[in-house]
Amino acid sequence: MDSSSQSRGSHVRWVVLLLLSVMYLITYLDRVSLANTAPLISKEYGFSKVTMGIIFSAFIWAYALFQVPGGWLGDRLGPRKVLSVIMAYRTVIAVLTTSAMGFKSLWGIRFALGVGEAGAFPTATRAMQMWFPRDERGFVQGVTHAASRLGAAIGPPLAVAIMIHYGWRSVFYVIGVLSLVWSLLYLLVYRNMPEEHRKVARKELARIRGVNDEGDVRQANIPKRPKVPWNVLLKHSNMWAVMCAYAAYIYSLWFFLSWLPSYLVEYRKFTLIRMGFFASLPLMAGVVGDTFGGWLTDKLLVKTNNLKFSRRSVAIAGMLGCGASMLVAALVAKPNTAVYCLTSAMFFLEMTIGPAWAVPMDIGSQFSGTVSGMMNMGGQIVGALSPTVFGILVSNGSWVAPFVVSAGLLFLGAGIWAFWIDPEQSVIDKGK
Repeated sequence: MDSSSQSRGSHVRWVVLLLLSVMYLITYLDRVSLANTAPLISKEYGFSKVTMGIIFSAFIWAYALFQVPGGWLGDRLGPRKVLSVIMAYRTVIAVLTTSAMGFKSLWGIRFALGVGEAGAFPTATRAMQMWFPRDERGFVQGVTHAASRLGAAIGPPLAVAIMIHYGWRSVFYVIGVLSLVWSLLYLLVYRNMPEEHRKVARKELARIRGVNDEGDVRQANIPKRPKVPWNVLLKHSNMWAVMCAYAAYIYSLWFFLSWLPSYLVEYRKFTLIRMGFFASLPLMAGVVGDTFGGWLTDKLLVKTNNLKFSRRSVAIAGMLGCGASMLVAALVAKPNTAVYCLTSAMFFLEMTIGPAWAVPMDIGSQFSGTVSGMMNMGGQIVGALSPTVFGILVSNGSWVAPFVVSAGLLFLGAGIWAFWIDPEQSVIDKGK
């Protein structure tokens, strides 16, 4: 920490938040790129809905299976190394996507993307735990995930504009360039801990770490190579509760990330240009929902000093609101009204993100990367079924049934939040 920083104070943690937010945005630009280009890819290769659903699921299966190894690497090697490598790897995969020859190669490329990208959010969660105090963690999780939904929201119109002029392959070239630029910038700016950054002033460090009775800044006390207590984590009821609740969220999310453009074009009869606009509305609402939910859970924590209430209440309201909105969207006749209902659904769904990703930091101690990886793994394993199940149900003639399934899981998730998840119970403690 240099002397000039000490004299004027610092706000380096907000620069870190900006960096992470941009990474989340690029990640979701990439994640929805296949969905946005799917109508043209399906036409070029002659893929059926079921085939396209299987290709969508390839990423999710790999992403799910490698969540825990990715989170473990983030805890062990630190976010600086792991995130920079992940983003550089994405550049390679984006270029490979443009050379896919058919179903097998495209499936394999999407699977490879899932393997490399799996550690991104758990490792970023580790970075947030090290750089932000407890009463800012819900907000920063909300902001970063809002950035991801912004990426998903601008993805459809951006992809359409690029595809019209340059073809669908150019969408992936753009993503590759953005990922590489971020990786290099992140290496230059980011450090694993505030104590290692020369621009962090004592006042900011005290805000992050807190102070003891003598007024000295508390030590981080974070081991460099923590040994994960796998036996305790895998047996802990609270860990399983978090995984199950997140599974309900992820299953519904993947409709918006995989099938929404096709749903609007094929069932609601939108043109490609209209789809580009209307598909972005729910995702823009997700940006607002992410930010609002993260802000609200921290606001309630400060006001009530009740961690259970502040995390649970926001998540429960979000899941119930989303489930109800999904049911209405499935049943209304007017296409525009259906989009507005889906916009409401996405707002409520994303309200749950702030508390959902704050909880691994609340209960995971120095293993927050691993805990969030386990949470995301549980969610993504169930989520991997979503695009395929949707494709099968639609192929059998029902565009309503997939929405009913999503709503049922969301109502179940609300119950898990209400009666099972305990944000105050560490998953490192034995015996529960």
